[in-house]
Amino acid sequence: MAELNQKTQESGKKKIRSRKMAPKVDLTAMVDLAFLLITFFMLTTTLNKPAAMDIAMPDKTKGEATPPVLIDENRTATLILGDGKFMWYHGDFKKPIAFSEKPSDLEKTLPQVLAQLKAKISNMSNNKDMIVLIKPSKEARTKDVIHTIDEIKHQNITRYVIGKTQEEEEKQLLASIQ
Repeated sequence: MAELNQKTQESGKKKIRSRKMAPKVDLTAMVDLAFLLITFFMLTTTLNKPAAMDIAMPDKTKGEATPPVLIDENRTATLILGDGKFMWYHGDFKKPIAFSEKPSDLEKTLPQVLAQLKAKISNMSNNKDMIVLIKPSKEARTKDVIHTIDEIKHQNITRYVIGKTQEEEEKQLLASIQ
């Protein structure tokens, strides 16, 4: 049994006529309650499960030089990400089939742009899959990249690549974002 006893202070030469008993507090119920609460919260608590994205990245082993991958320009759409904004072009950068005139808001217009590009590219390339190249600039936030990948998966686009922006793209396209 757990108890809490307090002693009375005794002074040196005073007579004590009646001796008072120190109060006793039984702590057994409080200890039991504390352990019951601890076990309740341990059993009912769920821990956050980490959410990870599956992204296949290229192998960076040194040795043999890997040949460049040739991709059909009719199937590719490139998204250049800035700070909450993006620009896109369809096809080659130097001779695009279609492109955005000005930067668009990432959260508002990205779903419509991806849906339009997916429909257009599937008609042009005999119902082959669309390939999206995601190129975050130096101004792009991690939040923007994650939102873009989430929207690509929401549109059921299975082929996408994350790459670096070229200097030409930074100069011409991202100059209008800033």
